[in-house]
Amino acid sequence: MEIEPAVALLEEVRRTAGHVAWLGAKVAEMDEDDLVWGVTEEVEKSSGEFPGTDTTKAAKPNVWLQLYRDERKHLVDVSAAAVRAGVDAAIVKLTQQQGVLLAEVIRRTADGLLAEVLAVVGDGAAERLRAAWPGWLQSIVPDEIAAVTGASGG
Repeated sequence: MEIEPAVALLEEVRRTAGHVAWLGAKVAEMDEDDLVWGVTEEVEKSSGEFPGTDTTKAAKPNVWLQLYRDERKHLVDVSAAAVRAGVDAAIVKLTQQQGVLLAEVIRRTADGLLAEVLAVVGDGAAERLRAAWPGWLQSIVPDEIAAVTGASGG
């Protein structure tokens, strides 16, 4: 899979932040005592003088707590790596490139729609549509982008 290093770092930050949130919720659900005391080993014995399960308990951090701690450290590390790599600048550049592509898609779509509409209307209506079209696009497109992104329209 081809991916820009900055994008890969950002995806790892997001993925790890999701893991931290999930593990944090898992740890929060646990009883306080279970975080530091619990079963460390169970051995099934089917033969011998005392068959059954031998259970060993110990005071040590629960595996969920260890995973949570490790994932939090990984989040700090990968976030620091992203900052060192200038991911913020890369995100701005990528966003700008996506904006240019989006504008081109909108322009081509609008031109295609206008051509289709002009093909089915008479000459007088076609001239009025050609004259009104740019103004409609300038008022409609920014409002629709704002509606989709949650920004305030213009």
